[in-house]
Amino acid sequence: MDNADLRRGKPTNHKVFGEDMAVLAGDALFALAFEHMTALSIALVVSPERKIRAVIELAKAIGTKGLVGGQVIDLCSEGLDPNDVGLEHLEFIHLHKTAALLEAVAVVGAILGGRTEEEIEKLRKYARCTGLMFQVVDDVLDVTKSTDELGTSAGKDVIAGKLTYPRLIGLERSRELAEKLSKEADEQHIGFDPNKAVPLVALASYITGRHN
Repeated sequence: MDNADLRRGKPTNHKVFGEDMAVLAGDALFALAFEHMTALSIALVVSPERKIRAVIELAKAIGTKGLVGGQVIDLCSEGLDPNDVGLEHLEFIHLHKTAALLEAVAVVGAILGGRTEEEIEKLRKYARCTGLMFQVVDDVLDVTKSTDELGTSAGKDVIAGKLTYPRLIGLERSRELAEKLSKEADEQHIGFDPNKAVPLVALASYITGRHN
């Protein structure tokens, strides 16, 4: 959507294979997600109610109430004056565009794994905090790192006139917000088996400290 030439230091799909193939690859991956999840639920002893709930959760995350909806608002917000847009507007974009996917991953696993409602909601909050934190860090890196360091086009958000956390609240407050979100994410692990929570702790830690 940001038309970047590079991802992880390599030419993006639409640059190599064309926009038509890139769009179709994205469509195929959406379908593959449902195929993988439902195939897994067949192998597990999961009630039909939980299977249906998991499918609904994933569908919401990638549709107009999640990824697609957030991306539309993001695109429509390009060029807006930050002084005319509040932090809630930016948070709405990234809760839907970015955090919704991570939320689906955490919550679907909890649903199919038979976790309690309290545990599911804890994981939902963890994912939302981590997803927002990813975007805050991403925005900071976009204006503080070079293209070689990032592996993608540095400064692309500024060029596109996108709303970002540094534009709205400045670099220092953006870094403080990322740290606050990291702590909130960590708090959600209380009550879970520490050994099983290790991957979630590691993911949040990696996002907080990443440099590209």
